Amino acid sequence: MFSFLKIILTLIPFLLFSDQLKAEQVRLLILGDSLSAAYGMKQEQGWVTLLQDALKPEDITVINAAVSGETTDGGLARLPRLLDQHQPSHMLIELGGNDGLRGYPVSKLKANISAMITMAEKRDIDVILQQMQIPTNFGRRYNQMFTQSYQTLAEQHDVPLIPFFLKDIALDDKMMQKDRIHPSVEAQPFIARYMQKQLMPYLSHEEISQ
Repeated sequence: MFSFLKIILTLIPFLLFSDQLKAEQVRLLILGDSLSAAYGMKQEQGWVTLLQDALKPEDITVINAAVSGETTDGGLARLPRLLDQHQPSHMLIELGGNDGLRGYPVSKLKANISAMITMAEKRDIDVILQQMQIPTNFGRRYNQMFTQSYQTLAEQHDVPLIPFFLKDIALDDKMMQKDRIHPSVEAQPFIARYMQKQLMPYLSHEEISQ
């Protein structure tokens, strides 16, 4: 009996260490819209799934919470449940494009994204913000306000701002669907590699454990 108890007591530190490692695993939640939701294709063809496959050897889990048509209003409303359900260590916010396409006030967009960042940071979740862009036919003033809002939010909250992932492929017909808004199946591997390069500096076990 004494030997059995001794073995159990010896194993406890290792079990606790194992639990700690699990708690420190990188879990990236992608809160996005149709650009990240594999719109017009199978889920396994989308860049988020391809990114998940690429990051498996790094012990990084990617959780796709993107919904086609999502606005910052919808993202903010869904966020508490998503954080409770998935317990992410990191979160990428890829939202705002639909706000812009619908001509929503930029002030509302900023308030919503700011609230998302604050909500996540209160849970010690590292936030990464995706720069978004909209077509130029909304007018120069609105376009400038829209684009600048992301830089302002990144500076206010001291979070990384990564470039818009369609910036270099939006003008390539093969890389875009017929609507000229959503990336094609052919574009998905390029986006996945691009996002892996952009995100990896901010995804690390060391960053969580500090």
